[in-house]
Amino acid sequence: MTLVRMCEAAQALPEAWSSRVLARFGDAQWKLLRMDAAAYPEESHGYTEGLFVIDGEMRLAVGDEAISVRAGELYVVPAGVVHSVAPGSYGTLVILDT
Repeated sequence: MTLVRMCEAAQALPEAWSSRVLARFGDAQWKLLRMDAAAYPEESHGYTEGLFVIDGEMRLAVGDEAISVRAGELYVVPAGVVHSVAPGSYGTLVILDT
């Protein structure tokens, strides 16, 4: 078993918005990244993606909708849905995907 202190591990990452896979569960992966107030461009995936904010806030744009995801909250982006991150997002983010 491994203990991971998520916020400390995110701060130790060499670059913001560059995720690191911490664990795999079957076909799923648990990725960690650090948000640094910069925007992240539009993207979509062929799989459902879970965005779980550990600390801070993620300002997510899904279509014309602006969504604020705060510490302790999970936003699930369905497969094929275009989304981006607006400027001002900061903190620690866990991504659950396949």
